[in-house]
Amino acid sequence: MQVVVFRLGDEQFAVETAKVQSINDNMGITKVPKSPEHIKGLINLRGNIISLLDINLLLDIERSESSQNNIIILEMEDELVGITVDQVDEVLDIDESIIEKMESDRKKSFLKGVINFKDRIVTLIDIDKLLSN
Repeated sequence: MQVVVFRLGDEQFAVETAKVQSINDNMGITKVPKSPEHIKGLINLRGNIISLLDINLLLDIERSESSQNNIIILEMEDELVGITVDQVDEVLDIDESIIEKMESDRKKSFLKGVINFKDRIVTLIDIDKLLSN
């Protein structure tokens, strides 16, 4: 399984590369009046209008002081959505057997588990479940 590892504040998260369409630098965001709080706005990516989501809010993580400079474009059921992250760190090939499953908590059903490396822990997100809540 291949994953893209990204940073939100001091924590690292990962999503499966199969869901990732592209990784882009920050771009102009058009605010949408009266949209839900977790929608940052819309971006125009090569002629495609894409909703940009605040993943910090969805994951209940405090936003860091630094600006979020990367946008990960994800493919969800034939629709593209973007999430802003502090930094994209790397793409890794991992063996699914090293993913430690987490106890299922309905609120956190979008967490597939944690990948425990020797020097750090990366939380693996089921992006479909996170964004369908």
